[in-house]
Parts: sequence; structure tokens; C-alpha cells
Amino acid sequence: TDERPRHININESFDGVDSSRLYRERTSALNMNPPVNLSVVKQDILVAMVECEKRCLIQCTKWLAELNHGLSETTVELRGNAALQNVFGGIDDTEYDRYLLAKSYFLVREYDRSAYFTRDCGSPVPKFLHLYALYMSKEKKRLDNMTDSSVVSSVNHAKDFSELLSTLRTEHSKQSLDGYCLYLYGVILKKLDLTDIAVRVFIEAINAKPMLWSAWLELAPLVNDKRMLEGLKLPHHWMKSIFQGYTYIELFLNDEGIKIFEHLQNNGFSKCIFIPTLLAIAYSNKRDVDRSIDIFQHLTSVDPYRLDNLDSYSNLLFVKDMKTEMSHLAHKVVDINKYSPETCCVVGNYYSIRSDHYKAVMYFQRALKLNPRYLSAWTLMGHEFMEMKNTNAAIQSYRQAVEVNKRDFRAWYGLGQAYEILKMTFYSLYYYKAAQQLRPYDSRMLVALGETYEKLNKVPDALKCYEKAYNVGDIEGVALYSMAKLYEKQGDTEKAIPAFRKFCSDDKLIADKASLCHAYMTLGNYYEKMDDLEKASFYAYKCLDYEEMKREAESLLKIIANKRPHPTATTSGAPTAKAGENEKQETDAPDTYGGDDMDMDETNLSKRIDGSESIREEEPGNNELAESSGIQEFHMEDTYDVNE
Repeated sequence: TDERPRHININESFDGVDSSRLYRERTSALNMNPPVNLSVVKQDILVAMVECEKRCLIQCTKWLAELNHGLSETTVELRGNAALQNVFGGIDDTEYDRYLLAKSYFLVREYDRSAYFTRDCGSPVPKFLHLYALYMSKEKKRLDNMTDSSVVSSVNHAKDFSELLSTLRTEHSKQSLDGYCLYLYGVILKKLDLTDIAVRVFIEAINAKPMLWSAWLELAPLVNDKRMLEGLKLPHHWMKSIFQGYTYIELFLNDEGIKIFEHLQNNGFSKCIFIPTLLAIAYSNKRDVDRSIDIFQHLTSVDPYRLDNLDSYSNLLFVKDMKTEMSHLAHKVVDINKYSPETCCVVGNYYSIRSDHYKAVMYFQRALKLNPRYLSAWTLMGHEFMEMKNTNAAIQSYRQAVEVNKRDFRAWYGLGQAYEILKMTFYSLYYYKAAQQLRPYDSRMLVALGETYEKLNKVPDALKCYEKAYNVGDIEGVALYSMAKLYEKQGDTEKAIPAFRKFCSDDKLIADKASLCHAYMTLGNYYEKMDDLEKASFYAYKCLDYEEMKREAESLLKIIANKRPHPTATTSGAPTAKAGENEKQETDAPDTYGGDDMDMDETNLSKRIDGSESIREEEPGNNELAESSGIQEFHMEDTYDVNE
């Protein structure tokens, strides 16, 4: 979720002067129950910023500075604070001049020159700067030489980093790497897909330097589930709570993440902009779109020139079809920084909401030129290609999104849709399964999986998917209908009818009126065959509101009227005792299907049908009955939601 505008996808590191000693002297500050010592936290942050500056780790400096600004009400003694003034720590006196020269070259992106002048340095800071400059040089050259920005993965990773990897592996075997170099070693292992070793190395780095947020951040995508997260041997440090909350949200365990971050907010971190941003993302994952938009709007008012995560904000505006707000946001970000990946992504969403898919694709491609590992751009570009009916290009985009982040359920779901269009059902099943494993309680994944099983004639599996989709909360309101139709198709009427009745019980909430009408007609025909004429006529009258079923409904009503017993001529007057009893039974019968809607005068209908009056003359009466039933007409919105 935290997609930062970086050309190189590496989160730099930082540390404090002997921070391991400092944090061991304190209790676990943010272990949910103990109170937070904000002075200790701020001291750690300030020390880490000094160390970060020395190592040219710009993105982490920015993150720490934002966290520090959120704690501005907490005071720390700056004058005479040895930890904050130790700008020469970790640098040998004989290497200081070379270090300053190398640092200046690094800051202007002359990585080879920076690495050259620190090649013989042995003190910790220049040594890390040398290795880091080598890494950045290799990565920059690889990206610059890419002929096609539509390819993220590269088989040349091992060749590019072989020399650096060999150096770090040798040093690691001698146990001579500090927390920073361990972090860099882990980044390279992760890039080479050596995931298990990378996890162990990142944990080593975190335990050596618990203030190394970049190591926490790189570790988060490698955590597969809650059990793995709880089993990691992490230090008892206040950074652990931020990591756990961040990882819970990455794993879509949003309630756990929200609980942690709300606790942090209540304990002094309420003004730290990073925490409400993650809360907004968590609420977005929970489909609480309005609340998420409110948080983003508040953050925009607090920091009007901030671009981080505005792509997520634009996705929410797209979902709510807020075209005016999207237009204002697009113009604003262009004024701030025209050539930022976030800006290009927001403008792409702006053109997408206007259905200008070609321009949207152009801006998503521009974002990828700036940052080839920008997840949102890959996924959204895949959605746009789907809108343009360019299935092959959509598949390519979704595949690259999965390369960047294997937990992007939208990309897996998009691949399933693309192969479904190509009628490659087994491929579609594989990708829908992957999406469902990432979002096990998302009914959309379950319904898609059920439909695919149905196409493969795996009826029991399909029924299980539909049933689970209904039980977890059917977002689109189609699981019950699909289950009922499948039962009907299998000839299992006894199970189909209750499912249809449940589906129709919340008719005002159902957007797909064609499905609702079909369910009404099926129920009407069933009850007519069962000679339950009251229920049959009830559902038949419901169908009169829909043009496509009106003729069939009128025909069914005529059959029902013909089945009703005709009143025999008696002495002018009162009804027979039998009729009176029937009236009493009808009055006393429980009103199961909708109150006053059941009190319909079928006798008049029977007389009109039996007499010389035509069906056309009967329509005003039927419309009147349909209106009296209080059924509100909904219009189906046939749109393709690219952001969910």
C-alpha cells in the first residue's frame, strides 16, 4: 500500500548511535498495554535521522522527519545531547575527507565515483556507503538499459549483482556485517527471489538495529500470513507495533491493523501523518469508502503538497464516481509535481473516470517510466486494457503487477477475468483461486470461483463457493441467485425455491432487476403448479413491473384465474357459509410475503378474464396493484469497476 515515488525500489536504512543499548534500557513501549514514553521515542527518531543523513538515505530521512514532526509537542533536550551531535561517529579520521567527497557524489547520483573513492575504507559508515553506491549503480544501469519498461522481472539480476552478492556473503559468513550491511544483503537476496534466506537476514538486521525501519518495511511483503508474523523473532521495541500494524493491513487483516494504529493514535501519535494514512487504506480495504475519503481529505488539508498515497485517494474517488473532486485533485497534483509517479497515476484515473481509456493508459505508462515497480500503475493499466478489449495487453500488465507484489489480489482477479474472456477456464480457475486465497472473505472472489467451477461442471464446489459468498456478506448480491439457478438447473427444486425466496426477500437492495424478475417468475410458476394460487398470484403481480416479463406474468395470472373456483349463483344476497369460512381462513392466515401486498382481490380479476374484457383493458388495474405493492424500481449500473 505504501507506494513511494522512487526510481529505485529500495527503502534505505538508518540507525542511532548505539541504539541497541538505548532500547534495551527501556520496556516494550508499544506492546499495546504499556504506556508510550514519547520522549524516548523522539530521542530514538532524532538519533536515527543523524545516522540516516550520514548514509545518504533520503527516503528514510523523510519518513522519520514526518514521524518526528507528528511528535512536535514532545520536547527533547537538543543542546549538549551527545547522541545528536555525534555526526562523526562511525567514520575514521583518516577517511573523513574521502567520505565527504563520496557522499557529495552520491547525492548527485554519480554512484560509480562515490563507490570508487570509498573502495578502501574500513570504518562502518564509509564501508556501507561504498556497498550501497555499488548497488545503486548496478540498479540504475539496469533500469536505464531496459528497452521496454513493460518488463519488471529480469533474469540478469544474478549476473548484475554477483560480485556484490559474493562480497556480502563472504562478510556475512565472517559475521562482520553490521545492521545496515545486513539490510543491503537482504535487499539483494530478495531481488534474486531467495526469500527464505532474505527473511532470516532481515530479522538479523532488525535485531542488530531495531530502529532500521527500512528492514522492517522490506520484511513486510515476505510475511505470508498471521501465523508467520507472530512466529518471527523480533526485538521488543516500539517500532515493532508500527510494523505489525502495517503488515496486518498488507495481509488484509484490517481489523487487527486498525486496532494497533488507533492505540498508537490514542497514545500520542495522532499527528503523525503516516498512521492516519494507513488507517485510510485499511478502511478502504474494508469497503468503508466514505470514511477513508474523509481521512484523505483531512490529510490534504494538513499537508496540501503531499503526494504520497494520493493514487489510493484517486482510486476511492473513482469508486464513488466523484468526477468533480477527481478533476480538482488531478489539476492540483500536476501543479505540485508534473513528473511524479503519483501524479501520473492520479491523472490516469481522471481520464479513466471520463472513459478516455487511451489517455489513461498513456499516463499509467508514463508513471512506469518514472518507476517501473509502481504497483498501482500496472494494475490500473490492466483494468484500462480490459475496458479497451485488449485482453493480451491486460494479461501482460497484470502479470507485471504480480511480479511487483504477489499479494495484489486485484491483479490475480484481473488475470482470472482475462482468461475467462479467452474461454481458458482452467487458467481462469487458477488465478481466481489465488485471488480468493488472498481475500478469503471477499464474496466477489468466491462468486467468480463458483461461476468457474460451474463452467467446469463441478457442481458441489460451485455450490460451496456460492454458499460461503452469501454467508460472508454478499457484496454484489448475486450469490443466492447463482446458487438458486444452479439448483434449478440440476432439477433440485426443493433447494432452489428456498434460495429464490431468500434472494427476493431484500428485493429493494437488488440492483440486477432481470435476475429479480426471473426469480419472481420461477416462484410464481412453482406455486401455480403446487396449486398455491395466493403465492403464485403474489409473485406474478410482482413481475408486472418489468416489461420483459409482463406478457408471461399476464399469462400466468390468467391461468391462476381459470384455476380459481367460480362462485355459483345463489339467492341474491349473502355469500355461502363455505365462502365465509374461506374468507375467515384467509384473514387469519399469517402474512408471510409482505403484508398488504397479499390482500389482492382475485375475484375481480377472475371475472374480467372470464368475461369479454381483454387483457389490454386489464392493465391499468394491474399497474395500480403493482404500484400499491411499493416496489421501487432500480436501474442497473452497467459499469466496470477498475479499482476494486
